[in-house]
Amino acid sequence: MLARMAESAKTSTLSAAAARTTASAKTAPEVRFRMRIRTGETVALGPGKVDLLEAVREQGSISAAARSLGMSYRRAWLLIDELNKSLKSPATVSEQGGQSGGGCVLTPVGETIVRLYREVEAQAQKSCAKQISELTRMIR
Repeated sequence: MLARMAESAKTSTLSAAAARTTASAKTAPEVRFRMRIRTGETVALGPGKVDLLEAVREQGSISAAARSLGMSYRRAWLLIDELNKSLKSPATVSEQGGQSGGGCVLTPVGETIVRLYREVEAQAQKSCAKQISELTRMIR
């Protein structure tokens, strides 16, 4: 009986190790750069605000962008407002709601912010490829 229990425990341990190995072989580590530009205590520009700008561009409104990102309209509006107040020129222009429902579009400044931010991410990824490769090889 003890021999069967020991064999069962050994099999369970090997199965768990095999499952971990299989799971890690299926999903490669995800590497993301999370650049933020601060002015005092305020994050003037960061990954969340850039994601929100992209969603506004795709959705055409703050409320639809918020829904697509799983955040409240209030949170999205506050982030856009904080971003626009941090900039010399606004990143978005909103129209009041009404029969057509209003909307929000990126200004040329907003489009430039998205483009530059994504270029920085890509360049950082490319510049650090060797170190990233070494680091990810250390991950299970």
